[in-house]
Amino acid sequence: MQTKIVLDGRSLTLDAVRAVARGEAQVELSPSSAELLKESRKLVFELSDRGIPIYGCNRGVGWNKDKKVTKEFIAQFNSNMMHSHAVGVGPHASKEEARAAVVVRLNNLLSGCTGLSPEIALMMRDMLNHDIVPLIPAKGSVGEADIVNLSHLGLALMGEGKVFYKDKIVVADEAFKAEGLSAIVLAEKDGLAVLSSNALSAGLACSVLSAAEHLMDAADLIACMSLEGLNGNVSALREGAHKARRYPKQIETAARMREYLKGSYLYESDAERPLQDPLSFRCVPQVHGAVRTALDYAKENLEIHLNSSDDNPCLLMDERDITSCGNFDPLCWVLGVENLGVALSHVSKLSCLRSIKLASPGFTKLSRHLTPNDSTIAFSTIQKIYANMDAEIRLLAAPISMDTFALAGDMEDIGTNAPLVMQKTKRIIECLFYVLAIELIHAGQAMDLRGARYGAATAKGLEALRGTMPFYSADNRILSDDIENVRALLESEEFLNKSVRSL
Repeated sequence: MQTKIVLDGRSLTLDAVRAVARGEAQVELSPSSAELLKESRKLVFELSDRGIPIYGCNRGVGWNKDKKVTKEFIAQFNSNMMHSHAVGVGPHASKEEARAAVVVRLNNLLSGCTGLSPEIALMMRDMLNHDIVPLIPAKGSVGEADIVNLSHLGLALMGEGKVFYKDKIVVADEAFKAEGLSAIVLAEKDGLAVLSSNALSAGLACSVLSAAEHLMDAADLIACMSLEGLNGNVSALREGAHKARRYPKQIETAARMREYLKGSYLYESDAERPLQDPLSFRCVPQVHGAVRTALDYAKENLEIHLNSSDDNPCLLMDERDITSCGNFDPLCWVLGVENLGVALSHVSKLSCLRSIKLASPGFTKLSRHLTPNDSTIAFSTIQKIYANMDAEIRLLAAPISMDTFALAGDMEDIGTNAPLVMQKTKRIIECLFYVLAIELIHAGQAMDLRGARYGAATAKGLEALRGTMPFYSADNRILSDDIENVRALLESEEFLNKSVRSL
């Protein structure tokens, strides 16, 4: 059953974007927001009638900012703008990603700083609720408003663009007619208001940050299972040590790990246990805590974006004026996501190092490569996979938010490559799920070979793993299939639901 999310331009959350993107919620506009749209539209006409130059309204856009646009030409001007800006290429955003872009842009519009026709906001609401989703090319934006991508949303509003509708791709007007809707004729300032936004990038960011949070929840538990597989030290998790360091997310991570390991054999003394473990085991709270700090920064600043205006020009309702500005620059949260990608590369490195240690008898006192018997090869060649994935993650973690040219007659001389930052971070997370899946395979094998008493959550994690991948007892299975199955387990909610969320 779908819930309803009321958009007001001020309170949209990442979770709400995710729900709308997945088709789990419909949207409605708050009455106050609907009224603000009407008032801001009146102000646009008031200012234009006074002869005040307004970018994208009675003046052109880009290099053509000095060209006047007459009332008689306005419909053609907006049509021209949509067609000329529709130069995005490559694979289309998924239906979920496109829905996220639409709800983000719709909520931004409700801030009252755009002054577009209220009918456009209502039409975007109807498109979401009737599941008419614009086909948006994912490549081409330099990250100073996704104009080459969102122009395809504009074309859809006009009835000309292509849309996802009832498991098919059709021309928008066909879907509109089937649902009793009518295409929009774009008037003063409407075209610019639709396309001059970072909504595609922000929608992608919502998905990326949600996936990163889910990944880190799994990574914490898997690290605990690896510690049990190693016969490692819980001394590095002691509360006092982390309170002395004072980083909140480090303290939270260590507390979470202690909870997962409650009741584990690791709390029993063992003369064979070394005094200290390798740093890839000992420093998990510090590293994972740093990642969660980076994640919180990105989330906090993205949510500011979701509930504010990124429009140029910006309508100032309180001052009854309009001003040119640079609010379309999203660097604050783009840097947050790019930083998160670097942070996640450290998670990958630690995970790979733990898998290497778990395969070594010198650290585990178990069999080489965790073989069940002397005639089995087991997890020797699997090392190539996570080494390859980690190399790709390091490549993708390289910053690209500053790599742009001066465009539009040298007027648009900076950029952030926002969509590319989101896409590469998404790929980092995809690779990292493989890395963590292989670590989980190692940890589970080591735990079964050791046969000890495990923690409250780690025991359930092992049980969840064994529901997908049985103990590796002989070289008669295709490990590629096991890796894919375990990766899918981690990406779903099932692994966490059966382990930490069932405590």
